[in-house]
Amino acid sequence: DAILQATSDDEEPHNEGERTILVTTHRRENWGDPQRAICRAVKRIVDAVPGARVILPMHRNPVVREVLQQELGADGRVSLIEPPDYWEFARLMKSSDLILTDSGGVQEEAPALGKPVLVLRRETERPEGIDAGNAFLVGADEDKIVAEAVSLLTDRARYASVAQARNPYGDGLAARRIVAHLRKSLCLPAEELPAFS
Repeated sequence: DAILQATSDDEEPHNEGERTILVTTHRRENWGDPQRAICRAVKRIVDAVPGARVILPMHRNPVVREVLQQELGADGRVSLIEPPDYWEFARLMKSSDLILTDSGGVQEEAPALGKPVLVLRRETERPEGIDAGNAFLVGADEDKIVAEAVSLLTDRARYASVAQARNPYGDGLAARRIVAHLRKSLCLPAEELPAFS
């Protein structure tokens, strides 16, 4: 519910032909060489996809920031930014075409916005997005990241099917369902809502 509320008033500004990729990486399993492989993949993606640009909020951890600045700081197609607040980050997710992340929370929120996700981890505790077809487990495998990203950003039919996949984490009506249930249990008139399945 929160992600939909945070982005409800936003337009999705997009320049024709531009493809925006939001990248977040901070987990310990990706420190060092894995993070360098992710950075190389990002460079290859922007080389392969015309109009591609990357927005990458840098985690405050110096171990993470140093690698990002070394590997991507000189590339004008990559915007390394300070960590935004939740509302701004939600807007970044909504305005992106593709999200690459090792964040569990982002894996849950991106499908609500219809955004395909490449999960930069070897395994995830949130397999629902993968099972539903919203997310793809790619780890820090440079070639796999590039192949999936380029495919999603250049194959319109594939992108549309992933972006329209069912959100396995809910439909944004949880709060209304709770209120309806409470009203019914108090014998008050309540809104009829379809069950989430």
